Amino acid sequence: MSYRYGEYRDGPDPLAPPYDVRSALDRMGDSILSGSNPGHALRDLLRQGLPDADNRRGLDELLREVRRRRRELRERGRLDGTLERARALLDKAIGQERAELFPDPSDDARFRETRLDAVPDDPAGAIQDLSAYDWRSEAARRTFEELRDLLRREVLDSQFQGMRQALADPDPAAMERVRQMMSELNDMLDRDARGEHTQDDFDSFMSKYGDMFPDSPRNLEELVDSLARRAAATQRLLASLTPQQREELANLINQTLEQTGLAEQMRRLGDSLYARRPDLAWHTPERLTGDQPLGMGDAVTALDELADLTQLEAALRQDYPGASIDDVDEAAVRRALGRSAVDDLNALKQIERELEQQGYLRRQRGRLELTPKAVRRLGETALRRVFASLDAGRRGDHDQTDAGAAGELTGSTRPWRFGDEQPIDVVRTVVNGVRRGAGRGGAVTLSVDDFEVAETERRTAAAVCLLVDLSYSMALRGTWAAAKQTAMALQALVSSKFPQDSVQIIGFSNYARVLAPDELAGLEWDMVQGTNLHHALLIAGRHLDRHPDFEPVVLVVTDGEPTSHLRRNGSYAFEWPPTPETLELTLSEVDKMTRRRATLNVFMLAEDERLKEFVDEVARRNGGRVFSPSPERLGEYVVSDFLRARRAR
Repeated sequence: MSYRYGEYRDGPDPLAPPYDVRSALDRMGDSILSGSNPGHALRDLLRQGLPDADNRRGLDELLREVRRRRRELRERGRLDGTLERARALLDKAIGQERAELFPDPSDDARFRETRLDAVPDDPAGAIQDLSAYDWRSEAARRTFEELRDLLRREVLDSQFQGMRQALADPDPAAMERVRQMMSELNDMLDRDARGEHTQDDFDSFMSKYGDMFPDSPRNLEELVDSLARRAAATQRLLASLTPQQREELANLINQTLEQTGLAEQMRRLGDSLYARRPDLAWHTPERLTGDQPLGMGDAVTALDELADLTQLEAALRQDYPGASIDDVDEAAVRRALGRSAVDDLNALKQIERELEQQGYLRRQRGRLELTPKAVRRLGETALRRVFASLDAGRRGDHDQTDAGAAGELTGSTRPWRFGDEQPIDVVRTVVNGVRRGAGRGGAVTLSVDDFEVAETERRTAAAVCLLVDLSYSMALRGTWAAAKQTAMALQALVSSKFPQDSVQIIGFSNYARVLAPDELAGLEWDMVQGTNLHHALLIAGRHLDRHPDFEPVVLVVTDGEPTSHLRRNGSYAFEWPPTPETLELTLSEVDKMTRRRATLNVFMLAEDERLKEFVDEVARRNGGRVFSPSPERLGEYVVSDFLRARRAR
């Protein structure tokens, strides 16, 4: 194989390390653990960017830059600069001619003055009338030619950006080359409409006339897009003027094109461009508020940029149905804000792409969901937050120096398995390592398969049920995010530290349902009426019955008394204040929990008198405890209570 090396010019850094998406996921996790779903969390991340980790601007910052640029363009100048300049040159030429005629007492001089008095007021009519005038003053003749050159350059530059440079040479051959270019361009568009155009045709065209197109289009599509946007900006310029100014400038444009022999070719080009890009705002007026008069070419350029920025602003706002960051046009960002903004945009696009490619996000039926891998990481994050709030050494601290002493030793050992709490048998472990490396000499190395643990008397695992209120009142009181984070923290704690335990998280509103671990991150509260603790306890009871040898642990997080119960036919009944039937059925399930030896601890998130009366009755019947934590300390209370009960066994 052969390799060729050259100077790095553009594109992604070939030496950049693999994209670290963990910081992006952690930022999303902050939003998710605060109650958002994955789709909203990703949207917020893209809007805010990653200023801390990668110093990348988000969509909101890019949007502010676009709006600042729009204000600058609107304050750049006035749109009638060409008309003002044309009038000034006309007045100058006529004044110079009158100065030449004034000393002359001849009838010819007076006749010429009468001719100048009859010149029409509008610039186009005046220029047409004076085109056949035989100027006595050489200075006036030069001024009038300057006016005609100005109009020719401005009119053509309004259609083809950079044409002023192409026509800087007064040689008539330059104008003839423009006419040839226009003719070949229209012929190429006609062939493309018939399906006969090839890239070679375009390359040949650009080799001859590429200097007239400073944006260097790579194909016909890019050329058409550039010309169409500029033609549409010219029409918006006319629409933005007063009726009188519009008529005067349109007449100047038409007259200039007729005089240069480009009227027919320009008409053909305009028709082709409009047919290909009717979506552009061709006749939408714009308002510029500056004091400096702009030439026609500069005014069209400003209006073209404004249209670009308007479309870019709409894409960056992302406030329309089906909005995606892929809708943001990279070329428009480059034109408006420069290369650094393109890099920021690509970094934002890469976030979503890498989150999917690295297995943290997936799309199911058009909806963004977290994968189990992402849920595990967010659960660990939630758990770290909970333990960070626990004082060192207080009840609930998870760093245990006596870990593994789960029961009396039996004298036998067995291979270590994930989740084992039994103490490591160091002697047997080292012997296994020596035997495996026998004959190789040197230091003893240990592998996972070498570890053995000392057998202890059987320790009962736990069947854990966490019942989480999903009713609308949780969102209204601002407690939903804390409940969601608590559920994820408890799930992560049990699955990572106590894998022998069986945990089930049950959400309840008008109905109750079991929540899968992968579902927790995207979980949202239910906008329905009803707190059906009766149904939740029924489901929890089935879970405990499936694990008769496990120690039962039931934890309830709620902010309201039961207002619903499950009927025999499977429907739910809702009534507020709660009916005696609802309370009786719910307390009946509490009594069943008591007979199962399940301690039922309630975490109360509201200071409601009726709720207090209900949970006090639950505690009296079951013997469990009642907690009233603030939302921000809910996770600490629940995890601490679980660990207390876990160590007590």
